[in-house]
Amino acid sequence: MTAATDQSNADRLLADGLAALGIADAALVERLSRYLDLIERWNRTYNLTAVRDREEMVTRHLIDSLAVLPFIEEGALADLGSGAGLPGIPLAMARPGLAVTLVEANGKKARFLREAVRQLDLGNVRVAESRAESLAEPGRYDCLTARAFGTLAELIRVGGHLLSPTGYLLALKGQRPDEEIAGLPPGWRVSRIEPLAVPGMDAQRHLVIVERDTQQGAAGCGQGAP
Repeated sequence: MTAATDQSNADRLLADGLAALGIADAALVERLSRYLDLIERWNRTYNLTAVRDREEMVTRHLIDSLAVLPFIEEGALADLGSGAGLPGIPLAMARPGLAVTLVEANGKKARFLREAVRQLDLGNVRVAESRAESLAEPGRYDCLTARAFGTLAELIRVGGHLLSPTGYLLALKGQRPDEEIAGLPPGWRVSRIEPLAVPGMDAQRHLVIVERDTQQGAAGCGQGAP
């Protein structure tokens, strides 16, 4: 199979996956495909992701990231431990009114993120080369996202200070993390646990939405359709 055929098949898979999520946007498919091009190019040197097959990247990275889109409104979002920019970059592409900060401490990955922001002309995205706990932006964000980045308690420990009083943590998990939920620190609670149907993926996926336990029905991030 040629590289062009591989890309064509992946683009078709991407379009079908977006359509299954209720997103019919040819321009978004093209931008996400360019983003995958960058990941593949840099992955040869920087090992941004262990996934190397382009079609697998479509499902496990792009579609998986965008499955949380219904739970995210416009506002300020920090993507903790962003790595190759997941889920932050796909979400920023799909929600132009979302102001996304990609928080990544690894210098090589942060360099890739800055280049991706430049080449993809992502005016609503900035890169913070920092550990989450060292980011001195208290209360700035309406949402935190995290994908494969520690337990819920750890996420609150390193990133809780970044949330506004009405902000939410959206943690993408595999199986329902009941032990992690039981281990949440005082002052925080789970407001929702949503099973996610990710087109093309058989594995369990759950979105866990965490808020301060004094929260009383605020609108915004995490308040998508039930």
